Amino acid sequence: MKQILSYLPEPMQQIILRMPETDRNALEEIRCRTECPLELIVSGKRWVPPEGVAMPIFQKEQARHLLQQLAKYSLYTLDEELRRGYVTIPGGHRIGLAGHVITENGHVLRLRDVTFFNIRLAKQKVGAALPLVPYLYQRNRWFSTLLIGAPQTGKTTMLRDLARLVSEGIPDRYLPSRKTAIVDERSELAGCVDGIPQNRLGIRADVMDACPKAEGMMMMIRSMSPEVLIVDEIGGAEDTKALLEALNAGVAVMASAHGFTFDQLLHRPSIRPLIEAQLFERYVILSRHNSAQKNGCRLTILDRMGRKMSATEEQWQ
Repeated sequence: MKQILSYLPEPMQQIILRMPETDRNALEEIRCRTECPLELIVSGKRWVPPEGVAMPIFQKEQARHLLQQLAKYSLYTLDEELRRGYVTIPGGHRIGLAGHVITENGHVLRLRDVTFFNIRLAKQKVGAALPLVPYLYQRNRWFSTLLIGAPQTGKTTMLRDLARLVSEGIPDRYLPSRKTAIVDERSELAGCVDGIPQNRLGIRADVMDACPKAEGMMMMIRSMSPEVLIVDEIGGAEDTKALLEALNAGVAVMASAHGFTFDQLLHRPSIRPLIEAQLFERYVILSRHNSAQKNGCRLTILDRMGRKMSATEEQWQ
């Protein structure tokens, strides 16, 4: 949290520091919109301050200062980040950027006049994927698995911990470590800064950071001879082509995709070929509780035919 607070204006720091500890620990996003009040997202919901406490307004000058801090006062060093629309900071936290876009021939060149910031807190949950191990590891091998869920259901958190388990192994269950290749296009799985992962991924993990998924998968297969390939948020036709290559080459793949249900993915032309070929041996559906009684995530495991195997619940805090 200290790493994040250092980027924020003092009034915003004080709001966060004075939050109840349970709310602060469940903080997921800090959204700063120029000339608008600060917005905090806690357990998937907008946080309401106590009566009599007003959220500070994010000023133009504060937006400029925040961007300068991210660029270490040299904006040209952020050229690639301004094209992609996000910056990863130490700790693996990602700051989404929005504002005026400069285009050329219909393609984004870079962002200019950045006035909207979304600070997404990276919270590695070591052990989150342990309930999945009996379903995803059998007969001395990991199954190719697709995690399916809507935004903010914990897909990246779960996939990151699966990568760690594969790379580290689980000695007390006699599961050996495996050569693990991670293609981290959005710098969220590893949270690399200057090429060094900020998250715990194990000693046998190799990371291709900020690389387009389709190209990165083929590069990893050719150059790093992985036993398991990890990739977040597949969806395009090129991703599917690369995944087919990997799966048919005998490399186990663990990936994630946006969706609410297994059936919904069947209607996505780019992903349907993977499902119809039954190349994924397991599917994990993540859905979030949003009741007043509990905040958590329900995990439903399906076999390669899409048949339900089990359902468990995990709390995400």
